[in-house]
Amino acid sequence: MNFSLTEEQKAVQEAARTFAQQVLLPGVIDRDREMRFPKSEIEELGQLGFLGMMVDPAYNGGGMDTLSYVLAIEEISKVDASCSVIMSVNNSLVCWGLETYGTDAHKEKYLTKLSTGEWIGAFCLSEPEAGSDATSQRTTAVDRGDHYLLNGVKNWITNGSTSSVHLVIAQTDAEKGHRGINAFIVEADAAGVQIGAKEDKLGIRASDTHSISYDNVRVPKENRIGEDGFGFKFAMKTLSGGRIGIAAQALGIAAGAYELALKYAQEREAFGKPIIKHQAIQFKLAEMATEIEAARQLVYHAAYLKDSGENYDLAGSMAKLYAADTAMKHTVEAVQIHGGYGYVKEYHVERLMRDAKITQIYEGTSEIQKLVISRSILQGVLATPVRIA
Repeated sequence: MNFSLTEEQKAVQEAARTFAQQVLLPGVIDRDREMRFPKSEIEELGQLGFLGMMVDPAYNGGGMDTLSYVLAIEEISKVDASCSVIMSVNNSLVCWGLETYGTDAHKEKYLTKLSTGEWIGAFCLSEPEAGSDATSQRTTAVDRGDHYLLNGVKNWITNGSTSSVHLVIAQTDAEKGHRGINAFIVEADAAGVQIGAKEDKLGIRASDTHSISYDNVRVPKENRIGEDGFGFKFAMKTLSGGRIGIAAQALGIAAGAYELALKYAQEREAFGKPIIKHQAIQFKLAEMATEIEAARQLVYHAAYLKDSGENYDLAGSMAKLYAADTAMKHTVEAVQIHGGYGYVKEYHVERLMRDAKITQIYEGTSEIQKLVISRSILQGVLATPVRIA
């Protein structure tokens, strides 16, 4: 499979790298410490076309392929994973969900603004008791004729306080189980929408993660996405694509940590020579480089399948599982290579280590990805390994 980049893809990659290094890097430590949302940086990201990369130009999007999007997420994540998750949610979940399953009216009213960054979107699925078990929705939407009455609480919502539009998953008929779930477009300023306090998180601290409560919120009937009962399928298909974005984020975090570790190993001296001359460090860097490249191939492969119109559910799960584990493992190694300096904020790797952990949790935990992969094995989707006598 040829992953040689086109000139356009190289230009996207370079633009994202330049933005990350020149715009995001100078204030990334302060934003992390202060839990400060990167408002001006996100506005500039939108102006550059990075918040609606895969959206059709007819709706003010960039019309780019998934691989271009992955390249951009990777470069942004090397420096600022808080910024990349804001970008990922808006692109992979909100814009893609609306463009793929929304009506023309939805696209004209909402997508045209979301794709430019004029508005930011939030994807509201998780609840206090419905994380990995997405079928256990306690948020309800009662049919009142020309509208639904929405009640419930959503947890861990990225872009919680800065979003203008929420895609909310809610139960409309509990007796039907997952077939009684629907997806709704809810405007953030609607009466009854209440934003909870910002979560004080281990990592991705500059992204605004909140709980959101809905108290008798009137949702027009036309704001339902798809046919009645389509909500669970909408959520699962949207998350499947979103996992490619998070896999790219994990890849970028790992690659950023590796680049910092390599640079430090070339500069730091111990026992009379740069530490990169010591075999123990060489072996760490060799393993990091190899596993990061393996993660990159998995992520690019998933993006390729999505762009080719093929089923990418399994590939996305594999990419996210492996890239997330790689990010966690090798950010820890990057701190180790830095020694005591790795434990202080100035050298960035401790933040990357903290940021890496969430990639094993959100948009489907690593355990959920293993479940998806194992089900594929049981269903015979994966070829039986060749046995050598």
